[in-house]
Amino acid sequence: MGDVLAGIHATWEFEDDSVLIRFERGIRTPKLFQALGERRIPHEALASVTLTPGKRGTVVLHAIPRPGADPLMEAAAGQLRDGADPYRLVLPAERETLAEYYADELRALLGSHAKLPAEKFLVAAPQAPLYFKAYDGKASFDGSQVSFRWFWTGASSAKWKAGDQNFPVRELNGVEWRSPDVFDGYLRLLRRAGSMTAAPPQTAQADQDPAAVVFGLGYGPVHESLPFAAAVLGSVRSGSAAALDAVRADPVPAHVSGRRDPADIAERIRHLGDLHQAGLVTDEEFTAKKAELLAEL
Repeated sequence: MGDVLAGIHATWEFEDDSVLIRFERGIRTPKLFQALGERRIPHEALASVTLTPGKRGTVVLHAIPRPGADPLMEAAAGQLRDGADPYRLVLPAERETLAEYYADELRALLGSHAKLPAEKFLVAAPQAPLYFKAYDGKASFDGSQVSFRWFWTGASSAKWKAGDQNFPVRELNGVEWRSPDVFDGYLRLLRRAGSMTAAPPQTAQADQDPAAVVFGLGYGPVHESLPFAAAVLGSVRSGSAAALDAVRADPVPAHVSGRRDPADIAERIRHLGDLHQAGLVTDEEFTAKKAELLAEL
């Protein structure tokens, strides 16, 4: 397509395989947009495109992503206000005809996949390193590990007792982000079953859970905490996908000369069990692969 559509706070560049969204920088531009800078949205990541009347003589071009295609929107879980939705382009009403043209062009590019959830993230997650200050601690992410460092002025006694926390991505199963725009916002890390991180059950309140930081007025704003959550989620999913691919591709020789180390087999079965419990391996795959590993003993 190769054309550009300039709106309020953002410009969309229509390319052959994607839409490049460049967000403006300015006092009136939502802080989340400024933090994101730009985002490339592959056509295959889109579910639908709409054009509707906006407020005060505007129209809104809205590209709606497929479920599971964008780590940012998955982490947001429907909590973003319309004005902070990076998939909405607000334009003056006089550009409605032009906007309708591009909407039609995008719709024509959507295939049957648009009706299905994405099997993996198709939009790039924000890049680490990232950090932000919550009410009770500082959260940092270097791409492989999330760290929480508690503030003596805000952290609960339960968190002080547990001490500062480090969570390797390989031990995480996802994130739970509750917007700081609400009274009891927080970011919680969801751990895999059997992880080595010592912490209370994840049903505990966020202010008592060392796997969570809580937000408060002026702490953990959306434009800092949401890209952080999306980056962690992106790394968790990509790591799980790589591990799953390795399990599925790992061949078992037709003839094994000699026995494998039982400790090695036990470790591989444990890892397979983690993937199965996390829902990344089916019951059939787990049973078949476990039988193959046991046969090597």
